Amino acid sequence: GRGQLCELAMWSLGFRAAGRGFRACRASRRGLSSSPCRPGAVESSLRGETVRIGCASGFWGDTSVAAPQLVHHGNLDFLVADYLSEITMSLLTAAKQKSPDFGYTPDFLQSLKPVLNEIKQKGIRVVANAGGVNLQACAQALRKLAADEGVQLSVATVTGDDLMNKLQDIQALGVKEMDSGLPLPPALYSMNAYLGAFPIAEALNLGADVVVTGRCVDSALALGPLIHQFGWKNTDFDLLAAGSLAGHLIECGAQVTGGVLTDWEEVTGWYGSQSAHSQSLFHNEPWNGNRTRLFLDIEGRFSV
Repeated sequence: GRGQLCELAMWSLGFRAAGRGFRACRASRRGLSSSPCRPGAVESSLRGETVRIGCASGFWGDTSVAAPQLVHHGNLDFLVADYLSEITMSLLTAAKQKSPDFGYTPDFLQSLKPVLNEIKQKGIRVVANAGGVNLQACAQALRKLAADEGVQLSVATVTGDDLMNKLQDIQALGVKEMDSGLPLPPALYSMNAYLGAFPIAEALNLGADVVVTGRCVDSALALGPLIHQFGWKNTDFDLLAAGSLAGHLIECGAQVTGGVLTDWEEVTGWYGSQSAHSQSLFHNEPWNGNRTRLFLDIEGRFSV
């Protein structure tokens, strides 16, 4: 039913620094509690700072109720949302050709509108790739929405993914499609690079309440806040790898909590993964949904 699907959508990821380690924990299926993990030995075994990240969207068209549920009950530090895919970029490019004000995902604004005041009051910071192919229009629309709601928000954009102004240079390099070996098509309407997490972290370092990106690595939406919060460097490879793994899981939203399983109603015990000092993620039984989601993300690279 709809209510059960809504429960699946509201989950969060918490990180606790433990020396150079961390842990990640999700709330249970029955709703988000004020504690990031099941109380007991796991909680007391780690010391340090805890960061809670909630994912409100795993794709363009995901449920709009996730953001309010996470903001109201998730005890969050960061709210992230992933909207983009290759087909989404194509659709947004077509929309922008119809109007210069289009080209971003309006769902982002719709999901934030009812919780803007609470986000500001609680100090929750937001990271989303909702900018699509029109970051400035998205940022301006968000600033107007915040002003209409009487909320002061600092909105930053991370630019640089749009490569259309480099088209002639790239064509001159003789770039070919990596699998088929075909050259670039004669007509191109959009061309975007995948940006990483460090520009997001820098925007947060500069004090942005909301960071809007275009095309970026999906996991960067969560990794950027972790770099910002814990001060990770670009040479902290194990930590960055662990944060990237967690980011790949959380950016899928409800998929990682059973949304891609046909028997999801039978899933119980959704307490998350944990790690202390090992800079790795492992999962508590009885559920292996984390592994299922991870294997989907590395399909074609490893055999399982």
